[in-house]
Amino acid sequence: MNEETEQQEVQSIEPVKGRIVSVDVLRGFDMFWITGGAGFFIAIFKLFGGKMEKWFVPQLDHADWAGFHFYDLIFPLFVFIVGMSVVFSLEKLLATKGKKAAYNRIIRRFILLYLLGIIEYGGMSHGFQHIRLLGVLQRLALTYFFTGILFIHFRTKGLIVAFAALLIGYWAWLSFIPVPGLGHVSFAEGLNWTNWIDQHYLPLRKWDGQWDPEGILSTLPAIGSCLLGVFASLLLRNKSVEDMKKVYYFIGGGIAAVILGYLWGLQFPVIKKIWTSSYVLVAGGYSFILLGVLYLILDVWKVQKWAIVFVWIGMNPITIYMGRNVLDFNALARRFVGGELQTCCGEKFGYLLMTAVSLALTLVVVRFLFKRKIFLRL
Repeated sequence: MNEETEQQEVQSIEPVKGRIVSVDVLRGFDMFWITGGAGFFIAIFKLFGGKMEKWFVPQLDHADWAGFHFYDLIFPLFVFIVGMSVVFSLEKLLATKGKKAAYNRIIRRFILLYLLGIIEYGGMSHGFQHIRLLGVLQRLALTYFFTGILFIHFRTKGLIVAFAALLIGYWAWLSFIPVPGLGHVSFAEGLNWTNWIDQHYLPLRKWDGQWDPEGILSTLPAIGSCLLGVFASLLLRNKSVEDMKKVYYFIGGGIAAVILGYLWGLQFPVIKKIWTSSYVLVAGGYSFILLGVLYLILDVWKVQKWAIVFVWIGMNPITIYMGRNVLDFNALARRFVGGELQTCCGEKFGYLLMTAVSLALTLVVVRFLFKRKIFLRL
């Protein structure tokens, strides 16, 4: 392969010159599982059955309470990526236009993302009392907002102090202050400080009838997850550090964070639904490892062609996330391969066929947007 052909391949996957391909692919990899990938692979594992189904299928769902499954990485990985975007969107703006312009940007993005979250969960369609104030997009909005404020006012050392304070403060609160009405500390479901605050002070709709898994108090350690993304971007943009050293730092630091998180989890369990500090470290560690591996393959070795599907998704994450809530791709898939056709294939093959078509329809949409260079930006 000559140099000109190689350059053309790079350009074909890099929609905007100067973008870090591994970041777009990491975002696309994360969104892939939300937008149909999980259902597709569940169908595959169910087809094989036996030990493969028994082990892999639970990994594509959240742990019931304590513990960590693969699917428990998806949400904090996106919070991590949001943290990376804080640096990309604000660093140059701060240098050229100052703090006022940076504040305007984070406030505008916060409002738009938060309102999209309200709309995603039905908005006013079921009445005022059923508005869900906290959810996935609302958490992304809140973590972006507070992380952006911290980034505007603090340098790296200050951000590290803020990160440590959030995780240690949250741990101390849940570990040493007795839960009201219980008389002792607890990490049990429904009997911990995080759930107690949501039960008593979260207005309007109560998720699951009692508390929202993206609750009030657990937003604090989630900001820590977002700050980890800031640290990742600061390292990526540091031109004084060689590319291979960045890879070593990402992977080595990620492994260390995972180990430390699980060790901390012996006392402060790894629990996604209340976003424990140990969970921040475990999920953040895996996020660093994934980024390091992708950065090595895509930006150092320039082996990029295989990742084009993830770039399609990664360039339009909010578009496809909201699109799948407005346009039911599973219902569309059933129109193509449902009914008698799905029945004739048998339960397992029929389910695989339906999820495959649903995922394919999603990819057709994101490819169309990518080819037309239509990218939704908040």
